[in-house]
Amino acid sequence: MYSIKICFIVITLLFSFDVSAQDMSFEEYNPKSTLVVPGKIIKRAKFPFIDVHGHQYQMPTQDLEPLITAMDTLNEAIMVNLSGRSGDQLQQSVKNIADHYPNRFVVFANVNFDGAGAEGWIEKTVNQLKEDVKSGAKGLKVYKSLGMYNKDVDGNRLAIDDERLDPIWKTCGDLGIPVLIHAADPKSFWDEFDGDNERWLELKTHPRRKRGADNPAPWEQIIAEQHNMFKKHPNTTFINAHMGWFANNLGKLGELLDDMPNMNVGIGAIIAELGRQPRFAKAFFIKYQDRILFGKDSWVPQEFPTYFRVLESDDEYFPYHKKYHAFWAMYGLDLPDDVLKKVYYKNALRIVPGLDKSLFPKD
Repeated sequence: MYSIKICFIVITLLFSFDVSAQDMSFEEYNPKSTLVVPGKIIKRAKFPFIDVHGHQYQMPTQDLEPLITAMDTLNEAIMVNLSGRSGDQLQQSVKNIADHYPNRFVVFANVNFDGAGAEGWIEKTVNQLKEDVKSGAKGLKVYKSLGMYNKDVDGNRLAIDDERLDPIWKTCGDLGIPVLIHAADPKSFWDEFDGDNERWLELKTHPRRKRGADNPAPWEQIIAEQHNMFKKHPNTTFINAHMGWFANNLGKLGELLDDMPNMNVGIGAIIAELGRQPRFAKAFFIKYQDRILFGKDSWVPQEFPTYFRVLESDDEYFPYHKKYHAFWAMYGLDLPDDVLKKVYYKNALRIVPGLDKSLFPKD
């Protein structure tokens, strides 16, 4: 009788364990691959690189030495701090850089677009941009707030291609500085939140990222405004952040690059899209090798090796660093050295003025 009770308890425990496992949520399910294939983590880029999509919000007073130590470990030669702000804060960042590591950092200026259309607003804004460039800004960074959150003088959504902003883009072209612009977010954020949405896990864990179909405008409209602005200003060089959210449709992105010769793209925060289509992405990088720039978007040093491995290796089926961004595995593009050099530094040296070329190979 005692033995029967013991067996019953054991069976009950086993059954309970199985039920618990079956009730596991998708958020919890994150299996370790049993696949054994050649490959290794690449902790240091093959060539020195320029990160054109960096953010260091404390740079005016920041101790830059720890940052440099980490950059050296990664083989990062220059960081472009897109969060340069404007006026006194920008000048403080430029001075901090000049006093300590004058050839390792540059800053881009920022513009507050709220209130566009008010009397004297555009003159004041353009004059401040010119002053920021005189102070050392090497470009203009435009946040996604333009087209999504910024309001004009009447309280209306400010479209990216609003003609009242044209003098800003023209000024950048006249000054010879690039505009790095982030417009909208991934289209899936506007799509239905259901089992067909590839970003379901991200939206489940980050619900504030979900948008209604027209909140604040349809995705297609915001993106079209950006492209229209590019076309209106052919003499201004633009860097479309996050590959313009077309990294999951490289055929379409190629058509856009063909249509807009002044548009370049950065790869910040979309490496997972490239790593799941290695053959097609490799062909795309080779074809458009003069138009693609390296960028990371967030300063998390331990995440850079994923970028290096996707770009440099021919490794198969290795994990991404954020499951909610990509629950699939990565594959290496195995880019040729001449293409890698352009993506890592040559394209940025050509597009961003005033960078120290002596930090890079002479070939």
